[in-house]
Amino acid sequence: MSTLLSANLVESADMVPVVGMRHLGLVESLLESVLQQECGQHLVDLLRQLQSVCLLEGKAQSVASAEAAALVEQLDLNAAIRATRAFALYFQLINIVEQYHEQCEKKRRQKLPATSGNGHAPPTWSYLEQSLAPPEEVGSLRWLFPHLKRINVPPGRIQTVIDQMEMRLVFTAHPTEIVRHTIRDRQRRIGHLLAKLDWTEAGLTQGITALWEVEAVQAELSEEIRLWWRTDELHQIKPTVLDEVDYTLHYFQEVLFDAVPLLYERFRQSLHATFPNLRPPKLDFCQFGSWVGADRDGNPAVTPQVTWQTAVFQRSMVLKKYLKSIDKLTSLLSLSLHWSNVLPELLESLEQDKLQMAEVYDQYAIRYRQEPYRLKLAYMHQRLRNTLERNQQLTHPDCVLPAGLVYYPTGAEFLGELDLIHRSLQASGLTCRALEHLLIQVASFGFILARLDIRQESSRHEQALAEIAQYVQVLPQNYLEMGEVERCAWLLGELQTRRPLIPPRLPLSEATQETVATVQMVARLQQEFGAEICQTYIVSMSHSLSDLLEVWLLLKEAQIYDPVTHQSRVQVVPLFETVEDLQRSPQVMEQLFRLPWYQNYLRQGSEALQEVMLGYSDSNKDSGFLSSNWEIYKAQRALQRVAAQYGLSLRFFHGRGGSVGRGGGPTYEAILAQPGDTINGQIKITEQGEVLASKYSLPELCLFNLENVSTAVLQASSLKLGFDEITPWHEIMDELAQRSRQHYRQLIYEQPDFLDFFHQVTPIEEISQLQISSRPSRRKGKRDFSSLRAIPWVFSWTQTRLLLPAWYGLGTALAEFVAQSPEEHLKLLCYFHAKWPFFRMVISKAEMTLAKVDLKMAHHYLEQLAQPQDKPRFEPLFTQITEEYQRTREMVLTITHRERLLDEDVHLQQSVQLRNGTIVPLGFLQVSLLKRLRQPQPAGLSSRYSKSELLRGALLTINGIAAGMRNTG
Repeated sequence: MSTLLSANLVESADMVPVVGMRHLGLVESLLESVLQQECGQHLVDLLRQLQSVCLLEGKAQSVASAEAAALVEQLDLNAAIRATRAFALYFQLINIVEQYHEQCEKKRRQKLPATSGNGHAPPTWSYLEQSLAPPEEVGSLRWLFPHLKRINVPPGRIQTVIDQMEMRLVFTAHPTEIVRHTIRDRQRRIGHLLAKLDWTEAGLTQGITALWEVEAVQAELSEEIRLWWRTDELHQIKPTVLDEVDYTLHYFQEVLFDAVPLLYERFRQSLHATFPNLRPPKLDFCQFGSWVGADRDGNPAVTPQVTWQTAVFQRSMVLKKYLKSIDKLTSLLSLSLHWSNVLPELLESLEQDKLQMAEVYDQYAIRYRQEPYRLKLAYMHQRLRNTLERNQQLTHPDCVLPAGLVYYPTGAEFLGELDLIHRSLQASGLTCRALEHLLIQVASFGFILARLDIRQESSRHEQALAEIAQYVQVLPQNYLEMGEVERCAWLLGELQTRRPLIPPRLPLSEATQETVATVQMVARLQQEFGAEICQTYIVSMSHSLSDLLEVWLLLKEAQIYDPVTHQSRVQVVPLFETVEDLQRSPQVMEQLFRLPWYQNYLRQGSEALQEVMLGYSDSNKDSGFLSSNWEIYKAQRALQRVAAQYGLSLRFFHGRGGSVGRGGGPTYEAILAQPGDTINGQIKITEQGEVLASKYSLPELCLFNLENVSTAVLQASSLKLGFDEITPWHEIMDELAQRSRQHYRQLIYEQPDFLDFFHQVTPIEEISQLQISSRPSRRKGKRDFSSLRAIPWVFSWTQTRLLLPAWYGLGTALAEFVAQSPEEHLKLLCYFHAKWPFFRMVISKAEMTLAKVDLKMAHHYLEQLAQPQDKPRFEPLFTQITEEYQRTREMVLTITHRERLLDEDVHLQQSVQLRNGTIVPLGFLQVSLLKRLRQPQPAGLSSRYSKSELLRGALLTINGIAAGMRNTG
């Protein structure tokens, strides 16, 4: 396989910055050697033959398609599976090399001289305008602060934003992560070996290491690849929710825990290099949340007990991290009273510790007689161990906790003792970087690691309260038959009475029992872990005010909301997902804000802050890419105006997916594209699926992404561009969005043949059988678009190389607008692209997606997988899709003044080209296996291969294409 890449795609050194030609050539050579040893030369020859069917542009060739299809059809199942696995492994190795070199580039960039505080750069670096800065540098804090100073942003404004800064990244378990935990571990080891290889090769040139050491590392790499080849890529069983929890905690364990203090350090250093008198943000400005183990929307496996265990597991992990940190500090802080003074407060705390933990005093008093810091840390270490021991017992529902145990009830007490040590060191003129890092970690993670957001679909609360009300007979009619006004009146009355609605024991349905048990579990969680463990209850599919009041009533019944004091330890957060709900959201929130009862609740907090979540996935599936993005943009502006009328602050929670079709794309550009007054130093964003692996697998990439978000939040909050007030622009976008939505829905929802087309020419049914998530792929099990979740919807189109949800409808909207006044309107769109971050983001996302589309490969799916009698129905649909693709591509190139897609980013263009080309053979293999799998078996005849064997082969191709596209759903 060493010639696969070089022969077809890479014939110049221009690709070196993308993947590192030397490393890529090495892993190709090692993979080829492994395949020869494991399967023989005939497999390598087959792979080369299959690879020859793609063009330099990375598309399937019309002439070679028939030849390739015939070749694939002749393969027996074992040969097809071997070829599939080889290509999939090849993609994974490319991904590792790309990520490793991206990390190396970030490190190199960070070592470049930064702009000095007077705004002048050293001769080796020139800061002119953002557009002239290297793309790797834009989005960094060390670029932003000189930029703000150069354009005369008042330091007072910058300080206000910094003081407000709070960004929360929320990890979800949405089923878009197709790679096994085992494989992720192996990927990380190969990345470490590449770094080790660089070090030994550099040492060889300097005479520090020997040639045999370089060869030894190469042998280790070969061994890892060979072990990988013999490892099953597919999940053997459907993961449990706790498996998903373990997977998510892995990122905290390996990377995030150590990255957060480095982010704070980088922020402080970058700030003071330009503005030495400004204060850095609060220690916990970067926080994390999690839906894993808490999101029960459509997932019956997420039970109250599972959520409880999730909180226990998270605390165990972070306590173990703190124990290691205390061990490190014990080694460092060897200060003696003979040579260093300490605060009297610290000595007093030692006396208190002696009374509470006499056994620790007896063990360490003599050893640390003159070393007060070590003695203090010994007490803290024992308290942490006691806290961990107690926490581990909580995993058992009926556990009996030990009495008299001295432990930390909350992270605040532990943080206070660390701060005491820090102040004592400062008083004697000392600092300790390890201690400062631990202070940031404890402030950020506490004893909970990540805040758990409870999420449930609105109809579950409606049905639960209807059942309860009917049983206790408090309503004159069935709750489900009541109108919105009557419902709200009854709910508000119940919310303001002290009388409980739900008796202790009720013969309720299982669903209602689970709903009631969930809010009761939240109360237990807060009692044990503190209020911060769970402060958000998200209501998905929020349509009306009653959807929110229903949850408030359940919280009152669990004694989380107190109707007397108007205090609540949990806020109900609406999730507006469909276009209709987004358009209705300002009305719903105004109805809520207008209620005196709710105003009393908001006034109880330190700040009148309301969180609102916006869903990108369902709105995109509902109305298409452009309409979804514009409706979310408009909803934010409208909601912000409503909140301002009532003197409230809003924090928007952006439910972005990994793919463009679900709101994904570069986070930095996405934040800058939001309306100017909607960030205000605060943002909350979901991170899910393959996004976690791409952003948080390697330390430097993790740090870069955290800094990227920080920079975008600060930049968007400090610079108000004023585009939100240009009414004519918004009227044009309304028109474009309406045209786009109409064209999208005409194909997806109004074409009677489209549902059959979708199920026959995409691997949607096979994707639903991937064991990658504890959550079902459909909400209600129905075979229609409304029940299908957005993730498998996008995943299916990615596999066929159409990626339709991420661009369809955009071309028609733009072309029809230009046709009204060709010269004037085209000039206006070009101006939008140059000046308006929102419009530029839309075009940029579409451009990237269009570059990945392969129409010839997509048509091969239609030719081979559609039933013969259905092809006459399906061909016009494909023609319509093809015409829209060409129209969209032409409009994007015209607006951006480019000849080819991605011309502005040559490295990305070449990376996409590389992947597109190598995916082509996998597409042929997938179609062949799907065709065999779907063929009906004649009665009385046995098939050569079982359905399970064919399904396994098809799933392997799905796995491989997902790796090649670096995207699923």
